[in-house]
Amino acid sequence: MTGPSGTTINPSYNAPRAPGPHQPGPSLLRPAGPGGRHGAPPGPGSPMMHNAPRIRADEMMHFTPLGAGSEVGRSCHILKFKGKTIMLDCGAHPAYNGLGALPFFDEIDPETVDLVLITHFHIDHCASLPYLMEKTMFKGRVFMTHPTKAIFKWMMSDYVRVSASSADDMPYDEHDLQNAYDRIEAIDFHQVVEVEGVRFTAYNAGHVLGAAMFLIEVAGVRVLYTGDYSREEDRHLMSAEQPRDQVDVLVCESTYGVQNHTPRAEREALFTSLVHQIVSRGGRCLIPIFALGRAQELLLILEEYWAEHPELQHVPIYYASNLARKCMAVYETYVNMMNQRIRKQFAQKNPFKFQHVSYLKNMASFDDVGPCVMMASPAMLQSGLSRELLELWCPDRKNGLIIPGYVVEGTLGKHILSQPTEITSSSGSKLPMRCTIDYISFSAHVDFAQNREFIELINPTHLILVHGETNMMTRLRNALQSVWGDREDAARIYSPKNAESVALHFKGEKYAKALGELAATIADAPVPGQVVQGLVVGKDFNYHLVSVNELREFTDLRAAVVHQRQYVPLESATWDLVVWHLELVYPEWTKVIPAVPAAEEVEPKEGFEPSVANGAEATKPTKSAEDGESPARVATPDKSDADSPEKSANGPTTPTKLESDDKPATPTKAESGVKSPSPAPAPAKTDSVDNPASGTATPAKPASVVVCDVVRVTMAANRRELIVEWDGNPVNDVLADSVLAVLLHVESSPASVKSA
Repeated sequence: MTGPSGTTINPSYNAPRAPGPHQPGPSLLRPAGPGGRHGAPPGPGSPMMHNAPRIRADEMMHFTPLGAGSEVGRSCHILKFKGKTIMLDCGAHPAYNGLGALPFFDEIDPETVDLVLITHFHIDHCASLPYLMEKTMFKGRVFMTHPTKAIFKWMMSDYVRVSASSADDMPYDEHDLQNAYDRIEAIDFHQVVEVEGVRFTAYNAGHVLGAAMFLIEVAGVRVLYTGDYSREEDRHLMSAEQPRDQVDVLVCESTYGVQNHTPRAEREALFTSLVHQIVSRGGRCLIPIFALGRAQELLLILEEYWAEHPELQHVPIYYASNLARKCMAVYETYVNMMNQRIRKQFAQKNPFKFQHVSYLKNMASFDDVGPCVMMASPAMLQSGLSRELLELWCPDRKNGLIIPGYVVEGTLGKHILSQPTEITSSSGSKLPMRCTIDYISFSAHVDFAQNREFIELINPTHLILVHGETNMMTRLRNALQSVWGDREDAARIYSPKNAESVALHFKGEKYAKALGELAATIADAPVPGQVVQGLVVGKDFNYHLVSVNELREFTDLRAAVVHQRQYVPLESATWDLVVWHLELVYPEWTKVIPAVPAAEEVEPKEGFEPSVANGAEATKPTKSAEDGESPARVATPDKSDADSPEKSANGPTTPTKLESDDKPATPTKAESGVKSPSPAPAPAKTDSVDNPASGTATPAKPASVVVCDVVRVTMAANRRELIVEWDGNPVNDVLADSVLAVLLHVESSPASVKSA
């Protein structure tokens, strides 16, 4: 079954139902077959399926829209690769209220999301973030640029206030918003940030102040997410930047499809001409706008036009947004992020201190008499002051409505563009629509020509289209495929719907960078076929080859030796029989070490304290490897000393440390010379240490057998078990297993049976 963009749809995938007005399609998008610069996995019906190499799960990248998949609104996308999960934007749908406006969060486990990247402060890109952070199990990190964070809190506070009046199931409140805001981390443009192996950089997107596109790199694969972007410089913002790095996957908006904008100068002239006509006939001109973004651009245009036309200066221009007035301080603070034109103006005077524009706090302070120009939010007329003024002014033919930007399907603004004769008011009554209606796009989104040019400059391997209605997205995809034709290096194009996953295959080679003395060895005299030995240390998809001796210098790791110890019980077999079996199996690799007589009195070494294990003393450093000492040998017996009363009674004990008042500790039975009822054979440890309590030296060291210079076998002090010791590593462990197997069969040998 074939899906959009020439992809293969797997009908066996059934997406769970998600909340909200639009249910996602139950399909999984996959590349249709091999091709392009990175091969894609063959589909189920591909003739290459049986001969294709096995694809590992960690070689697959999955991209899933939770919103803005074949729609405009609630932008939210999930990117999964190499065990990392990244969320790109977290917006709400402007056409719906309450929980129905959220992205399809039930498609994911929020607890698995490692980080969230927010491109800008518009509602459809960030309004669901407080819900994600405070109402789910999300524990990751959130990043946005400094201007975006500065405006985010005020924008969301206004969104909560306006939405609470029209929604009974508001997803979060002011308290949740404040808690979420405190956890957000702000970054600068071009700042390289790395979070647990995910590296990303923000670039200027030219959409609104602080809007960013993110270049994300995971395990050498680069993904560029444009968000909303503009390639046209306007009166105060620069155009979007082009990252210089090669991009493997481009996630690009498709808002305007194949439409092309009229030149900016023509749009400005048409806009000011329409405003002039409306106020000249005594009407009110309503311009619904986002509180921030295009509003500042239109204010600059009207301010300049009013200054050039004295006959209009008696007509007031109102900016009905208390929020925008607060946020203008942010615009004045971040002038350095705007274009050269606005920076030059700011050097002489503040261009955002308007002479002909008045801020309107509320309707109570508005005197609705005579012509005026009113800029009010929200931009799509779904609620708020712009909706209230529309219902008040739409019956009068002298008045006019100018929609200056993109309006989402399902909103009143979109409905009005169809020139209806009447509209339904908020109270449910019908109102005649007699005012003039005009649409002039000042939307800071790329048109077809700009989008195509940018895509070709980036030249990605894979192109994923988002943030566009199905019709617009389909026409854009077809137009790009028509332009590119059969080019072998043309990008593969995908246009997934909400909850559909795009699966991309990336198999990159792993490289280890040699450091320290290994790097010097290779650089000085490289030899073809030369074998270089070291440790490969991997962290966050970066690999280094390091000598064991330099492990502490280049990594946080420390070298340690695990000393293994096993106990093998003996019932009747003698030591000579044990030696005979070992020499029989390992004739040339067995070394018998005879018993050592009791040593002379030896003082304990400074910095070490003796310890006892099954009647055998062991020395261990009291200082850790962190202090620069040699790595400690760690004994890991399978049997506790407490298991054998003979061991605890007969073996030498650790000297008891004196208390602070220098009084000696109460001596034990062994220390006080009380004879144990069991005989006390010689212990099996190599070092002999004096017992300070008894004043006598420890017994002689018993005989032992060393196999292959690796495994030492010693008779325990109680002569009822064997002590098997070795330094643990994969090779030594195999040899130790074979020695243990021999020892376990000593008891069942004919000689042992006869001895018993």
